[in-house]
Amino acid sequence: MNDTHWKRNFAILWAGQAVSVLTSSILQMALIWHLTTTTQSATVLSLASLAGFLPNAVLGMIAGALVDRVSRKTAMIGADLFIAGVSLVLVFASMDGELPVWLILVVLAVRSVGTAFHTPAITATAPLLVPVEELTKSAGYTHSLQTIGFIAGTAIASVLYPIWSISAMVALDVVGAVVACVAVTVIPIPKVERRSGSLNTNIWGEMKEGYQALKQERGLYAILWTAAVFMILYSPVNALFPLMSLDYFGGTTVHASIAEIAFAVGMLSGSMLIGVKGAYKNKGLGIPCSVAMMGVPIWLSGLLPVSGFWIFAVFCAVMGLSVPFYNAPTTALYQERIAPEYLGRVFGLYGSVCSMAMPIGLVISGIFADRVGTPKWFAITGILITILAVGMYLIPSIRGIDQKQHER
Repeated sequence: MNDTHWKRNFAILWAGQAVSVLTSSILQMALIWHLTTTTQSATVLSLASLAGFLPNAVLGMIAGALVDRVSRKTAMIGADLFIAGVSLVLVFASMDGELPVWLILVVLAVRSVGTAFHTPAITATAPLLVPVEELTKSAGYTHSLQTIGFIAGTAIASVLYPIWSISAMVALDVVGAVVACVAVTVIPIPKVERRSGSLNTNIWGEMKEGYQALKQERGLYAILWTAAVFMILYSPVNALFPLMSLDYFGGTTVHASIAEIAFAVGMLSGSMLIGVKGAYKNKGLGIPCSVAMMGVPIWLSGLLPVSGFWIFAVFCAVMGLSVPFYNAPTTALYQERIAPEYLGRVFGLYGSVCSMAMPIGLVISGIFADRVGTPKWFAITGILITILAVGMYLIPSIRGIDQKQHER
């Protein structure tokens, strides 16, 4: 690594990725709105959501193992071009008239396959470019760019969808992918030298090696499974935000948008703060506190009176603020502690476990939330997340995760 050039290389890489995230968000939201306006079916929208994350969840560990077999450049460029190429199917299909719903669902699912390869590849690249002491800040900047891309993509899609065709938005997404590929091409990315102990011709054997590499880091291994529990509890609450705004507080779609925007602003503010200042030094305390910072406002939201919407909006901002204070230090810890030749598999596993936890949480929420009411479900979930935060701090390997001679 050339320390004098790492900031330039990191900036070029993520400038390209920011463009790609923006154009992908525009297309993704346009497809969702197309399904909404043409079908007005909650079932179809649920299938679209499932198509968007299930392949990523199922293939994460396998994709991570394949990413570790090739250069990071090859993995990122290949995944970007694959996602863009799949989207081009919609251009040819639209030439014959209306896009069939089944084809859009298939495209969303196959794009998710590409994401399963791209996410561990880009996350595993950072330690090859960024000095160890700057990894947390770089994770904060990364989260900022991704958040801005998603927010801006949603806003731009709302303007373009009524006046542009799906084909035009696909073309925009292809341009974004090309920009990202060019950015990856022009910067030097060191190759990962695989040690003899990490060589295995069997994909399942390589997956097992990645799992064992993570298991040796007891603190990170504990964070993996507590993150799964957190996602089971949190993901349904995020989906219930509109119900709180519309049904309980008696608001309009404007109020629902305000709550979502407050969450996004909080998340962006936290990401930028970490990018500029860095995170807390005591991660063993800070990570559980960031989980509590999500749990407590969810808990209190469930106790608000029907006239308390604006307090709820403030709580949403605090919830959003907590996300990067959990994600950035956790990502940096994985990048610091796991050997580069295993990072693709480890991040693939982490993504799979968290993604698989989401439908479990949604099923549980669907069973109980309607019976007890949305506010009570918020309060119950908030209490459980707060208890989880305390439990995380009580786990010795998490509490002592900052120790240089960490437990194995």
